[in-house]
Amino acid sequence: MAFESTFKAIDNTLHHDDGCSTALDYVEQSSWVLFLKYFDDLEKTREQAAELEEKTYERIIAGEYQWNEWAMPLDNEGNYDVKRALVGDDLIEFVNQNLFPYLQNFTEKYDVDTIEYKVGIIFTNIKNKISSGYNLRDVIERVDELKFQTAENRHEMTQIYEDRLKQMGNAGRNGGEYYTPRPLIRTIVKSINPQIGETVYDGACGSAGFLCEAYTYMHEKVANASEEETLQTKTFYGKELKGLAYIIAMMNMILHGVQSPNIIRTNTLTENLSNITPSEQKNVILANPPFGGSEREEVQQNFPIKSSETAYMFMQHFMRMLKAGGRAGIVIKNTFLSNGDAKLLRKKLLEECNLHTILDLPSGVFTGAGVKTVVLFFTKGEPTEKIWYYQLDKHFTKTQPLTEDDLADFLKLQQTKADSENSWTLDIASLGEDYDLSVKNPHKVEEVDERTPGEIFKSLVKLEDRAAELMEKLGWTLWPEDEDDGLFGEYLSEDEDEDEDSINYIVKYRLTEEEKREYAVLEKQVDELEAKRVGVSEEEQNRLRHKIMELFAKMEDITDRYQKDVYSEEDEA
Repeated sequence: MAFESTFKAIDNTLHHDDGCSTALDYVEQSSWVLFLKYFDDLEKTREQAAELEEKTYERIIAGEYQWNEWAMPLDNEGNYDVKRALVGDDLIEFVNQNLFPYLQNFTEKYDVDTIEYKVGIIFTNIKNKISSGYNLRDVIERVDELKFQTAENRHEMTQIYEDRLKQMGNAGRNGGEYYTPRPLIRTIVKSINPQIGETVYDGACGSAGFLCEAYTYMHEKVANASEEETLQTKTFYGKELKGLAYIIAMMNMILHGVQSPNIIRTNTLTENLSNITPSEQKNVILANPPFGGSEREEVQQNFPIKSSETAYMFMQHFMRMLKAGGRAGIVIKNTFLSNGDAKLLRKKLLEECNLHTILDLPSGVFTGAGVKTVVLFFTKGEPTEKIWYYQLDKHFTKTQPLTEDDLADFLKLQQTKADSENSWTLDIASLGEDYDLSVKNPHKVEEVDERTPGEIFKSLVKLEDRAAELMEKLGWTLWPEDEDDGLFGEYLSEDEDEDEDSINYIVKYRLTEEEKREYAVLEKQVDELEAKRVGVSEEEQNRLRHKIMELFAKMEDITDRYQKDVYSEEDEA
C-alpha cells in the first residue's frame, strides 16, 4: 500500500529532525503537508470539471503558493524541476515567513462558512516544527507521490490516516483523548442510523472520528445534488477545546470529504445550559466526552446538577443539546451507572429520556486506557420504562483489538431487544432510590471463592509443582534433546504435551503473544527468587517462598482463563 509505506518513511525522516520528538509531532507535521497536497489535487479536479463545462475555475490557493510552485515546481514539460525547488534554509524561510502568513490571512478575507476560512483557521492554529529544510524537502517529495483524485485513492488515504490517529492516540497521555476505536464508532453510528436532513453533533469531537464516520455512513444514501449540499454544509457540527485536536479534526473531516467543517474551537462546558436555544439543538449526538478531568467552580455553575467530573457536565450538555425525539449514543465510564455523585444525573436522564440500551464494554477496548466503559443509547422526550443491556464478554489486547465483527451480535439482537447469554432487560420500576444501573448479567453467576486458608495454601503448593513442570518444559526448549539428550525428556511425554488442559499446552498454544510475554517475565522473576533462596536463613527462605507463591498466583491467573474454557466445553459435552 503506497500510503502506508510513504507514511512510515516520513515518520523515519521526522524522527531525525530536531523539531519533532514524539508521535504527536509526526502526525501533526505530516498532516499539514498532506493537507496542502490533498487540497491541490482537489483544486485540480475542480479545474478539470469546470473546463468540461467551459467555465473558469479560480483557485483558492493561487500564485507562488500553489503546490506546484513552492513545493514541487514543474518545468515546461510538466516534470519536477529540481533546480527551482527550494531546499534547506530557503525552504524553511519561505514556509515560515511567506506560506503560513498567506494561508492565515484567509480568516480575514473570507466568510466563516467558506472552505477558505477553514483553511485559514487550520494554519492559524498550527505551526511548522520541522527545523531542517532538507527533512522538509524529503517529506514534501514523498507526499507528492500520493494521489487523491479517485474515490479509491481517497478511501485508502483516509484508512491509513485513521491508523495514524490511532497511533497518536496510543502515543501517551496527550494523545489518548483524540482516538476512539473506529469499529466501536461505526457500530454506534449504525445503531443510531442518522438520516440525510438530520443534524449530527459532537461537543467533544477530538479528531472528529464520530463526525467522519457519520458522514461516510450518510454519504452512501445521497441521491441528488441537493442532499449532497445539505450533507456538506448543514449536517455536521463539532466543538473541541485542545488546539492540536481541533486542527486534526478540521483536516480529518476535509480529507474524508466534508469541504467546510462546522467545527468550533471552544470550551463547550463554559456555555450556560439555560442559554441553549431550540434552534441550536441537534437531531443526533454522538460522543465520547473526556472523563476524570475537572473544571473551575464558575464553570460548574453552568449546570443544574453540580459536579466536578467533566463527563457528568458533558452528559447534561448533551441532554440539553438534543432535540425532542432526537437520538444519542454516548460513551462514558461505567462508574456513571452506580456512583453516588451521579445519582441525580441518572434520575434526570431516566425521567427526561428513554435510555433504551446500555452496551457494556470490557477494559481492553480502549488500548492503554485501562478503564471499563459503557455506551448509553437514548431518545429524548419520553421517560425510560425498560433498559436493554448487552455485555460484550471478550478479551481484547493491542495485538487482538476490537473489530466490527465483535459487535455484530449486539446490532442484531438490539433490533428486537432479545434476551441471550449476553443480553437482558431491566424494568425501571425495580430500581431503588439510588437509581443504580450497574451491569448485572442475570445469566451469569459470579464465582465466589469459598476456600479455607488451608485449601488456598494447598492450591499454592500445587501451583509451585505446576511451575516446576513449566520450568522443565522451558529447559527442554532451551536445551533440545539433540544437544543434551534426555536432560528434560524423561519428565515430558508427547502425550502430556498434547493434553489441552496442561500448563505446557496452554502456554504454547492458547496464550496470546502479549500474555506469553507477561508469563515469561513472571517465570524469570521466579527464577531470580529461587536463586536467592540458596544458602539463606530459614526466615529469608520463608519470605522468598511467599513472594514466589504470589508470582505463581499471577501465572495461574493467566492460564486459568483457558483452563476454565476447557472445563466448560467438557461440561457442555
